[in-house]
Amino acid sequence: MLAVLREGSLSGAARVLGMAQPTIGRHVAALEAALGLALFTRSQSGLLPTEAALALRPHAQAMESTAATLQRVAASYGDGVRGVVRVTCSEVIGIEVMPAVVAALRERYPDLTVELVLSNAVQDLLQREADVAIRMARPSQDQLVARRVGSIELGLHANTDYLARHGTPASLDELAKHTLIFYDRPTPFVRAGARQWPQFARARVAVRTDSDVAQLALIRAGAGIGICQVALGRRAPSLVRLLPEAFSLPLETWVTMHEDLRDSPRCRVTFDALVEALMAHVALGGARADLSKTSE
Repeated sequence: MLAVLREGSLSGAARVLGMAQPTIGRHVAALEAALGLALFTRSQSGLLPTEAALALRPHAQAMESTAATLQRVAASYGDGVRGVVRVTCSEVIGIEVMPAVVAALRERYPDLTVELVLSNAVQDLLQREADVAIRMARPSQDQLVARRVGSIELGLHANTDYLARHGTPASLDELAKHTLIFYDRPTPFVRAGARQWPQFARARVAVRTDSDVAQLALIRAGAGIGICQVALGRRAPSLVRLLPEAFSLPLETWVTMHEDLRDSPRCRVTFDALVEALMAHVALGGARADLSKTSE
């Protein structure tokens, strides 16, 4: 029922659940017969929930949460580090940091299967959308185990080739003379950034993309000046950090998992490996002197 409510159709629910559409239809019909209620009505736009379905929704969600808890607890028992662990993180962390972590985990624990969910959206650990998460904000749910690994600093960066062609800005005001790389859609984060640094107002940005990975690739390719993690800039000899005293954005970083998974060997070793790797990543962000003063 919940999948149909969320997707608005039998086909959508079947796709999400990995089941055949007729099977989903039979389950819904059986539930309606057992309850003696009509849960959905057909329309041109799909299946519309009845008042009864909407009233039952929070109870169904509570059952789903309980089932997920049972699954987590059951998976926490057993010998050795084995089974599937699902990790969610941002695209940049997933591409730039996670491969080395996964390689080391698989080398040490060959029976461990790692699933990576790369998204800037916050996955719900309570609903079992992931086992372990890397988040750029302090978790608010009491049921989560969380470890703060520090702040990942963001800074302005450009490729040395770009600076050789266009010069190095000596102030934020001089960014007006340069090609800026920034986000496209005016999300709350983007609007807040533009208020703090009006140089990045949308009308002044010549290259726009909502993909952090694409922004990083554009900076590396010399397409303009953009924002990236200082640690990643220091790993690339061709990147130069610009105006560090005028522009610095720290992102508080946490590794989290559900408290029910605290004693799960597969989740525990993954959690600890992520903490170690991210602490080293954070440290790299402050390990090398800024190069912008000597780049001209």
